[in-house]
Amino acid sequence: MSDLTPGDTAPAVSLPRDGGDIVNLTDFAGQNVVLYFYPRDDTSGCTKEAIGFTQSAADFAAANAIILGVSKDSVKKHDKFVAKHDLGVALLSDEDGDVCERYGVWKEKSMYGKTYMGIERATFLIGADGKIARIWRKVKVPGHVEDVLDAARGL
Repeated sequence: MSDLTPGDTAPAVSLPRDGGDIVNLTDFAGQNVVLYFYPRDDTSGCTKEAIGFTQSAADFAAANAIILGVSKDSVKKHDKFVAKHDLGVALLSDEDGDVCERYGVWKEKSMYGKTYMGIERATFLIGADGKIARIWRKVKVPGHVEDVLDAARGL
């Protein structure tokens, strides 16, 4: 389902996270959820984004929002990424790409004239009712955490 729009019910998520626990979107019923998809652990943009969300985690918590990052990296890679940068957000491992497909972020991308499949950096703000409140696609990292926080505060 790649044509998600605000107002749609958020597709189910049940994935292993850093540390090995399973996270289900339904675990956060009654809370707002920031579900952000990113291409790869420990690359410059992804690191800046994860650190930005970590630094603002308390502000998101005050807005009744939990932050979940998703990539196709393994739990083991997530554990290393979290430890290296002292991250304070849950990182979910979607190794088979099922959740990426359901959220429509598995896209054809191109770099240096080569095309390949990869995760489009995107963020979904899911309201306490389980419905998508806002979608950011083709995210540019600078200023993004602040934009999402403003939107979360407005829910």
